Amino acid sequence: MIRHFGLFRAGGAKGEINLLEPNRAISSNDLALQGDVWRATGTDPYIVYRLDEAAHEGALLVELDIEILEGRIYPRVYFHGRRGFTQAASELMRRTGTGHYKLFLYLTGPCKMVRFDPAESSSCAFRLRQFIVRRVPSRTFAVRAMRDGANAGEEQPKLQRLMKAIRMVAKTGIAFEVVDGGPAERLGDARYVKWMNYFDYSDQERPAIAAKVERLARKPLISVVMPVYNTPETLLDEAIESVVNQIYPNWELCIADDASSASWVRPALERWMARDPRIKVNFRTVNGHIAEATNSAFELVSGEYVALLDHDDILRPHALAEVAFALDTYPDAELFYSDEDKIEEDGKRRFDPFFKPKWNPDLFLGQNYLNHLTVHRTANIRAVGGWRKEYYGSQDYDLNLRIVKMIDTDKIVHIPKILYHWRLTAQSMAQDEGSKSYAVDNAIKALQDFIDGIDIKGKVEQIPTTNWYRVRYDIPDPPPLVSLIIPTRNGYGILKACIDSIKQLTTYPNYEILIVDNGSDDQAVLDYFRELEEAGTARVLPYNHPFNFSAINNFGVSHARGEVIGMINNDITVISPDWLTEMVSLAIRPGTGCVGAKLYYPNDTIQHAGVIVGLGGVAGHSHKYFDRKSRGYFGRLMVVQNVTAVTAACLLVKRSIYDEVRGLDEQNLKVAFNDVDFCMKVAAAGYNNCFTPFAELYHHESISRGTEDDPVKQARFKSEVMFMKEKWGGALVEDPQYSPNLTLKYEDYSINVD
Repeated sequence: MIRHFGLFRAGGAKGEINLLEPNRAISSNDLALQGDVWRATGTDPYIVYRLDEAAHEGALLVELDIEILEGRIYPRVYFHGRRGFTQAASELMRRTGTGHYKLFLYLTGPCKMVRFDPAESSSCAFRLRQFIVRRVPSRTFAVRAMRDGANAGEEQPKLQRLMKAIRMVAKTGIAFEVVDGGPAERLGDARYVKWMNYFDYSDQERPAIAAKVERLARKPLISVVMPVYNTPETLLDEAIESVVNQIYPNWELCIADDASSASWVRPALERWMARDPRIKVNFRTVNGHIAEATNSAFELVSGEYVALLDHDDILRPHALAEVAFALDTYPDAELFYSDEDKIEEDGKRRFDPFFKPKWNPDLFLGQNYLNHLTVHRTANIRAVGGWRKEYYGSQDYDLNLRIVKMIDTDKIVHIPKILYHWRLTAQSMAQDEGSKSYAVDNAIKALQDFIDGIDIKGKVEQIPTTNWYRVRYDIPDPPPLVSLIIPTRNGYGILKACIDSIKQLTTYPNYEILIVDNGSDDQAVLDYFRELEEAGTARVLPYNHPFNFSAINNFGVSHARGEVIGMINNDITVISPDWLTEMVSLAIRPGTGCVGAKLYYPNDTIQHAGVIVGLGGVAGHSHKYFDRKSRGYFGRLMVVQNVTAVTAACLLVKRSIYDEVRGLDEQNLKVAFNDVDFCMKVAAAGYNNCFTPFAELYHHESISRGTEDDPVKQARFKSEVMFMKEKWGGALVEDPQYSPNLTLKYEDYSINVD
């Protein structure tokens, strides 16, 4: 369709320009470079970079990864067009994650320079981690333009927008992905606003919630702990007011002023104490930083539970009531956490909602996703000795880790409601995680403490360009034998590519390859089988029965010698040499079930990053079609995490577990959903399935099997859908590793407003 519009050429050429290469920066204005830190020195800061022929025309993607050290960043990019650098040839970049921004555009003529404006004021300092311009297919830009720059599921495509973009290109030589909307980084707000209007708390609910609170048989005292230091007076008042305004009445606010030097802090706190006797303040005489201040506030606690509040954030009016309701449902719970969003410094805009999964132990080791609002049983905080000052900046993460190690994690409860507003300020980590590098160092130290105290050892490290974490678990010596089961029928080229990539790239030393041949009759393939067996590269197991993916894999496993089973499709090729080491290190951990890999289509978009059950009716792939470099929803493409299911295109599991759940269901699920069913059986048996982004492979997806394109296949597929729904019922309605507030229609983690 696109080629018929003339201006847009079908396809797209390769090419990538790294603007941070030496000699790319031509000039700068009102900016000083101090080491690797850029700092604004005037009112119009910008940098001009040199491009080359790779960016002369076509569809382009600009990607920026920036560490914000001071001030606020609103990155705008100008392209040197027919009239030089003009406002019409510029656009704000779309924020896709903390410190990460993107912009799609289309050029029809040569462009030799690009200008980067980091902010709209003179108060900023930053470090550039990545800044690239690369070609993308024209179709990609066209789809972005039709959706007005939004991801699939966030905005319905409109052909009129593409036509408008075409007219813009014809007139000015350039068009950006945002055709109708405002700044690209704010496009996600519309869907969240719609969600708030449909599902969020409103003041009209206050009487009904208050009446429900009154009916509670148990109304425990909840102590809100808040350390304070030189908080701006307005923000301090708003934080305290948010506690005073709670619908739930049985609370106390325990504040520690960490020897603030600001003159307004003590009088403000004294006014609040006089106004409400539930407010208690410990005025410290020596500044001890946040951990010691939090301990001083904790000294005032008399409640059974402790809720944590930062001094410039806001609790929703129903926050503590929802905690009390959860306690009524789960009276033995030890730890609660809720969903959260962010607010601008002036409090006028809510954005960036974080809809969290239920307890996800692997995700928790990659990031402190519990964060806000977290509520602990008071006795547990006392048992671990409170907050440790040596973990300054990650003192809450350290506390959570020590408590999680101590308690029964079945007693960790997620409240899937927005109960907390995290205020975005220049100093807040809400603005940019990288603004507090000491917090990362101390988080790694706390995580290493945790890992050193569990059954399997490993080393914690920071994931490059992020403030998230990875644990490299140790492999025993000798390493366990892994049996890689590869079903195939003919397909010489794809099978050879698969086997060659495994043999040439895999660094894990102890594995066997079992090829299950489902009736190949291509002589080239049969000759290849003979070569593999003669060389000792693989064993070939004939399976001369109608295609049944479940039966084929069960047959292969019955002949396997390994302690660990790997199910591998014949259209997989290896990217990362340590893929098998990574997957084995996770699979052999106590309590771990199935382990899945990060799979890409050949065009470097996501094919698999875990399976979400309920998506599309039965199950769908997380982040499908996202760019390979994307961080995903709150980092979910960057960190190891638990998922309900993973694809059997590349799946590892201990042989003992495979046998325990009796393998794949070859009676009812011959082709589709057998891997999802298998993983759900493993989870029902008490194991945690997980996905790792550190095992990367290409997947050409069902090349040898084909598509569901005839009535017999379609009827079989419908029967498999019905079987899954009848067997698993309500388990397909709410995936515990997803969120009821996220869509079940799209595979992009967009907000559910349907």
